[in-house]
Amino acid sequence: MKHQPTIAAADNGLARNTNTNTSRDDVTTRDLYRAAWAASLGSALEYYDFALYNLASALIFGPLFFPSSDPAIGLIASFGAYFLGFAIRPVGGIIFGALGDRYGRKFVLMATILLMGVASTLIGLLPTYASAGIWAPVLLVGCRLLQGLGAGAEQAGAAVLMAEYAPAKRRGYFAALPFMGVLLGTVMAAAIYFALVRVEDISQSWLWRVPFLLSVLIIAVAIWIRLKLKESPSFTKLEARHQINDSPLKHLIRHSKPTLLKVIGMRMAENGGSSIYQSLAISYMATATGLKGPIGPVALLLAGVSGAVIIPLTGKLSDRFGRVPVYRAFALYQLLLAYPTWWVLSQGNAAASVAMLCVALAGVWGMFATQGALLPELFGAQHRYAGVAVGREVSAVIAGGVAPLIGASIIAWATAHWGGSEGRILAWIPLASYVAVLSLIGVVTTYYTPETRGRDLDDLRDAADAG
Repeated sequence: MKHQPTIAAADNGLARNTNTNTSRDDVTTRDLYRAAWAASLGSALEYYDFALYNLASALIFGPLFFPSSDPAIGLIASFGAYFLGFAIRPVGGIIFGALGDRYGRKFVLMATILLMGVASTLIGLLPTYASAGIWAPVLLVGCRLLQGLGAGAEQAGAAVLMAEYAPAKRRGYFAALPFMGVLLGTVMAAAIYFALVRVEDISQSWLWRVPFLLSVLIIAVAIWIRLKLKESPSFTKLEARHQINDSPLKHLIRHSKPTLLKVIGMRMAENGGSSIYQSLAISYMATATGLKGPIGPVALLLAGVSGAVIIPLTGKLSDRFGRVPVYRAFALYQLLLAYPTWWVLSQGNAAASVAMLCVALAGVWGMFATQGALLPELFGAQHRYAGVAVGREVSAVIAGGVAPLIGASIIAWATAHWGGSEGRILAWIPLASYVAVLSLIGVVTTYYTPETRGRDLDDLRDAADAG
């Protein structure tokens, strides 16, 4: 068999070996890219589900599961179910994050991919309100909760796994690669919905079920790859040194509260902006300016394509200039574009709206990519999985999960108080302010966050404690 070059050899000796029992020097180039694929496909499924539910919540779930004489009320109910999926994610992050620190990254990543995939597939089999009455939204919410439990640790596990596999001086680049799965999932969902909405009103046929049922294909491929995956070098070292903590969650809370707050603060900009632009903006375009049909899916499709360039490039930039400066730059970018973006969306021009959403989402992609290495580097090895999962998912509730619900309420309020359709359009002003506030929180947090580039991921201390 042909000998596989190790990452140490491929990376000019940059990967460190601090223990003779196991090492990143044992990780071959094939192992590294297999880990990247394994992490990316899980991310693809999570964000395929995420984008599907975004689009379905904005376009079809209202009449199918939450019928109301007032479309605004149906939209709020639809986004309320969307929020519940976010609300349960910290529970999934706590449960699976602790399991990942006790039993390994690979074990948990197998469990989460199954849970998310099965829940998404089941949504495609649900009866609607017309045939099952109140049980239809109840079952939808149940599937959404199962999705949220799995998603609460999936992306965190992908980030931790890839960061722990990657050589230190190229960690930003390699840790950003799994986030390409995010784009793959988003593009797949947008492309499928784009094709379907051009055929007919999918809320009146069985076709809306097809995208959810296709989740089973991603599950099969992801499980096949993950079965062949080796455990991460950092976790293997913890096992070899008998340093695995039996209570990683308690250890995290005792030692890492300030670090958790930093993660939550930074994620207010990224996760809040992501949910607002990928979900709320689509529904605003449809309900306020009348840009219905394929416009929303086209915008997400093109934004995903642009992200395929932005994400790996951002990873390389963070390796060169540092994680914190790069993250701050993209948060500032989103802050400065908040009002111009929403003003353009309020004009009702299809081409300009699509282009502006692509431009606005560049800030989200840049922050997202930088997190790949930054968040795992902030935490010590014994509670890293739990730390990233809990920090990500608590912020996902208060930033991403609640954002579309608040936004839909803002639109309903503006419609009632500022004069019908004209007031609905003027809702762009408070919506832009909302994005600006979330972005500002992210910017400010970066000034309290330590630089982590090149950090030793076998260190048991958090980055703030290591100095």
